[in-house]
Parts: sequence; structure tokens; C-alpha cells
Amino acid sequence: MRAHEAGALHGDIGSRGPAWLRTPADVNALVPQLWPRNVTRAADGALAVAGLGIHDIAAEYGTPVYVLDEDDLRSRCRDFRAAFGDVDVYYAGKAFLCRAVVRMIAEEGLHLDVCTGGELATALSAGMPPERIGFHGNNKSVAELTRALDAGVGRIILDSFGEIDRLTALARERGVRPGVLIRVTVGVEAHTHEFIATAHEDQKFGFSLAGGAAAAAAFKVLDEGVLDLRGLHSHIGSQIFDASGFEVSARRVLALQAQIRDARGVELPELDLGGGFGIAYTTQDDPATPQELAKRLRKIVDGECAAERLAVPHLSIEPGRAIVGPAVFTLYEVGTVKDVDGIRTYVSVDGGMSDNIRTALYDASYSATMANRASVAEPMLARVVGKHCESGDIVVKDEFLPADVQPGDLVAVPGTGAYCRSMASNYNHVPRPPVVAVRDGRARLIVRRETEEDLLALDVG
Repeated sequence: MRAHEAGALHGDIGSRGPAWLRTPADVNALVPQLWPRNVTRAADGALAVAGLGIHDIAAEYGTPVYVLDEDDLRSRCRDFRAAFGDVDVYYAGKAFLCRAVVRMIAEEGLHLDVCTGGELATALSAGMPPERIGFHGNNKSVAELTRALDAGVGRIILDSFGEIDRLTALARERGVRPGVLIRVTVGVEAHTHEFIATAHEDQKFGFSLAGGAAAAAAFKVLDEGVLDLRGLHSHIGSQIFDASGFEVSARRVLALQAQIRDARGVELPELDLGGGFGIAYTTQDDPATPQELAKRLRKIVDGECAAERLAVPHLSIEPGRAIVGPAVFTLYEVGTVKDVDGIRTYVSVDGGMSDNIRTALYDASYSATMANRASVAEPMLARVVGKHCESGDIVVKDEFLPADVQPGDLVAVPGTGAYCRSMASNYNHVPRPPVVAVRDGRARLIVRRETEEDLLALDVG
């Protein structure tokens, strides 16, 4: 069932208009597509995840807290593996990475994509086999490249001519032949926010296809013969629902693959189509399932390879948000509730832009619900805001909450697994929240809450 259909049937707690809310009971409804699979609401209205009540989580770990439904994350890993078959699924660690998540995705048979030395260190410290790691980044340092080579990272995605030179020199010194892919900027305008569209020409990533840099990079690597050029890579952006962008990207990348074959007599054996698959943050979002994505992408690649008379390369993809995003929600406690002259009601919670910058940065939309109890009060249009000294400190721009929401209530925001904890900050010297994984009625801390002592420990003045 699609998200908009579920909203019509169950009550659209994440909608943008009052037509969806026809009865007060709607504010107690949970739209399944927005929540981890094991989140339920008890008879008293309190949420539970994997059998563990929300009150118990708040009492033990405090708020704000990111709550991870571990079985949900694992099942999404398995869904992608089952749907894509022999395609290598690289979890995009930038969405959210800690050692516990590395172990989860490794146990579920996924590969891992990292893009900094810190992410690589996390992966290696958690025991991720280095041959299953891919290393991205537009400005990898010599130290980072050295560590990747010494660790035996499975593939490095090349992003500039300077990087080709640096990696070639390092590999020659060590007498190794690392596997590499060329990141191709294909000129696709993905239908997403400007800051998370990564395949148009005017941005920092990759080698331009239209300008000839991508072909020149491939020829340079092949001609020097030090690096093992395994294939091409394309990533068109994030939070994408329209497959047409992938179709254009695949067509252009495979045309380059044919050009390389014709010029050097080499058919590159691999192709990475990137990630960026969208998820549902509100009931207005309509993401494809892994099965639908796999069917579309295979059809695209098979058709373009046939047109170019190419053997179908070994494929890989890089979902991050689509795996961890829906598996997490953030739990907050309400502080101040303020009605502003009948314009709107501001519901202030004990977190904000320091634990979720996406609303301020990308104008992202989220949903929310009362988490600690049911209510028979009339729904009111509210704005959930944080505690920071910024008018843009907004968690949820517009949401229907019960009119009796009050200090001490708990509010939960779903879909916060991707780019929330990983982009969290200490703005206003607020410590970052913990991450708690719940499975089979038991919770375990996988990232502890920062303390004021942690913040002061860095201050050496």
C-alpha cells in the first residue's frame, strides 16, 4: 500500500492540511509507512518498540534519544539483498555509522561505503572485512589513502586527477594494485534539494562526462597501469523517488564504458549506480520498494548494455537512508507550549537543530506524534521546535497534535535514522543524544549521551 493510500485509511498524522484530520482520534493513529516495523501503540496510547514501552526507554536513557528498531534495520538489509540478488549492496555509512551498526550490516551480508578517515576507522575497529569496504570522498588526504591501502580496502572511488596522482604514487611505493572506480558526473538534474543533488555539472564531486574529464581519467588510469580500474561510478543525489534520473545516468555512464572499450579494448567489469533512494518522511512521500528498484534498475542496465553491445557488468548500489532512515525515531520531552496570537502553537522540545539539522538545512519535512498517551482533545496545528537560539530551529514545520499537549509529554518523530545523529552538533553547547537499539523487548546503548564533561574536555584554554 502506498503512503498516500495509508493516510486516507488510517488518518494522516503527517499531512500538510486539515482535510486529512476529520476526527480527534486521528491524532492517535500511526501511519505504518512512517514508523519502524515494530512500533506499536498500547491501550493507554503509549508507544512501544519491539515490545519495550516508551516510558521505560525515557526513564533509563533520558530524552532526547534516538531509538533504533534493530530488527527493522536488519530486515531492510535483507530486503535489499533479496531484491538485488548478486548485486553488491554497499551500506552508505554517512547516513549513520557506529560500531554496532557496522556489525549489524556486516552480519546481514552487506558491504560498507565510507567517505572519511573517521568512518574508515569506525568500520575497521568494528571488524568490517576491509575487502568489503569502498572508500569515497572528493578530497581524500594522503594519510587517508595510505590507511586505506595499508588496510586492504576493497575499492577506492577516484574523484579528481590529483587523487589519481596521489594514489598512483602511494600504490607504486607499496607495490600494491588497489581496485578503483572512476566517479562520473553525468549531468543529471535529480528532483531533490539543491544541496543533495550530486550529478549536475556545477558541483564538487567526480569527473565531468560532458567536458571529457571522465574519459580522460579512465584513460590515465589504464595507461599508467598501476591502479586496477574495475569500473565506473555514478551517484545522482539523495531522497530520490523518480527512476528516470537513474535511467539517464546509466545510459550516459554505459556510453562512456563503450567509449573506453572502443578506445582501449577494455570492457570494465563493474558499474556502481550509487544510492539516494527516498523514504517516507510524511504521507506525501511515495518511495519504491527494494523489489521495485531492483526491477527498474536491472531493466535499465540490461537495455543500455544491449544497445551498446556491452556485457552486463557486475553491479553495486549504495543505499544508506533507505536502510537506516525508517528504522529510527527520535523521542523528545515537551517543555514550553506557546500559542502565538492564534497564528500557530509552538511546541518546544528538549532537542532541536543540534540533533536534526535537516529541517533548517534542507527545508525537510517530518511527522510527529504524541508518544506517551492517547488523547481525545481536538487536533491543533502545531510547530515542533527546539531549544536553540535560532528562529530556524524547527524540528517539524507543521503537524497536528492534540490540543491538550503539555509540558512533560513525550513527542516522537519518525524517520530520523539518516543524517540526524551523523550531522548532529554541539550548537549552544548542547550535548548530543544517545542512540539506543531495541530488540526483543530489550534495549542496549550503542552510542552514549555526551556530557558537559565531554564538551569541557576539548577546551584547553
